Amino acid sequence: MQLKIKNLKYLQKIKYLFTLVLVVSMTTVVAQQKKIKVDGVAVVVGSNVVLDSDIEVYRKELETQSDNKVTITDCEMLEQVLQRKLLAHHAVIDSIEVVDEEINSRVDRKIENFKQQLGSEQKIIDFYGFNSIEDFKKEFFNVEKEATLISKMQSKIAEKISVTPEEVRNYFKSLEKNGNLPNFGAEIELAQIVLKIEPSKKAVQDVLARLKEYKKEIENGSSFRMKAILYSNDPAVTTPGGDIYTITRESGFVKEFKEAAFSLDEGEISEPFKTDFGYHILKVEKIKGKMRDVRHILLQPEIDDESLQKAKDSLKQIKTDIILKKITFEEAAFKYSTDKETKNNNGLLINPMTSDSKFDLTRMDPTLYARVSNLAKGEMTSVYYDENREGEKMYKIILMKDKIPAHVANLVKDYEKIQNLALQKKRQEAINKWVKANIIDTYIKVNNTYKKCNFEFNWKKE
Repeated sequence: MQLKIKNLKYLQKIKYLFTLVLVVSMTTVVAQQKKIKVDGVAVVVGSNVVLDSDIEVYRKELETQSDNKVTITDCEMLEQVLQRKLLAHHAVIDSIEVVDEEINSRVDRKIENFKQQLGSEQKIIDFYGFNSIEDFKKEFFNVEKEATLISKMQSKIAEKISVTPEEVRNYFKSLEKNGNLPNFGAEIELAQIVLKIEPSKKAVQDVLARLKEYKKEIENGSSFRMKAILYSNDPAVTTPGGDIYTITRESGFVKEFKEAAFSLDEGEISEPFKTDFGYHILKVEKIKGKMRDVRHILLQPEIDDESLQKAKDSLKQIKTDIILKKITFEEAAFKYSTDKETKNNNGLLINPMTSDSKFDLTRMDPTLYARVSNLAKGEMTSVYYDENREGEKMYKIILMKDKIPAHVANLVKDYEKIQNLALQKKRQEAINKWVKANIIDTYIKVNNTYKKCNFEFNWKKE
């Protein structure tokens, strides 16, 4: 159940981004917990305090996150922080609702995602520099809560903002007139046909028999933890703290796993059950209110060579039929593909970062990039073997549906992108107007060190 990390740099960026938000979000809490020297306070916005040291850390982390492509002064950094604190302060005043249970659920899901990426809770706290997972959760909760307050406040301010086609055209013309038309990177559209390889009935029966035997031995006194370490196909169990999961009903675990966990009493072991990851038995170690500490043993049925070759040959024949125009790629995807997410969408892949079908070549998963970057429009990859993070084995072919070279923005071809840019600009203008108006009625104190700053807004109230 561990997600394999193919790009360590991506994780570093997650770390830097978390640190950025953490610094901005947690200064009020820190200020309330310990006495702060007056000259250590950069600004106060309402009840929120930001320290001098926070500004420096925030700036350095932003530069690191952007690979030093973005440089920013302390004054510019401070103004960004001021705006966030002003939005958060007024979100509380306006009684914008943030449900703690929802925040806790979101934190649990993200921590579980980090755990799958890094391997264990211990690796999470080492990676982010905390003393314990409890400290990390507490800080992360405050980060998520303030970020949610800010986001909801921004949405409230700009909720009625929209752009007309005329406004989009005028925005594009203004960019064109001033020589500021954006450059869009090379993009591609991909479609796939997937044949997942199912284990034989005998392989499944063997796994179920083994799990039932493990359950019987554990109930007779064997250690569940040692069984998991010795036999489980979940690689996390061999890492410190990785053999036990803390879950709630809202945690990002698959439905069957949660159902098994919440159907048992403390100390009870489940019967074998199936998820997309394989077959499990699960033990509830401890019930803590709405949370449960559980261990599990995961076994994945072996896939024999005959099943592998059969799937490979079948997909090769499908590809041949497409080339010979006996069937279209889209028809074959619907008829033969076993991938639920793309089967009913003509095999079309959706970019998880943007929720549309376009992939920026410079921001793709490096493994996928290497496989498709040299394809021309209409070409297919060879049939190749792959595994997903659940451990499912499959063969695939990918079609290059479209390939759009890097280009200067064009109003017709890039209308949706230009529309989004125009909308973002109009929304930001509304937020800026709100900031300007609300500075007047908000207590704001800027340290003398920053009086020299030329802010966009009148934070100094001069």
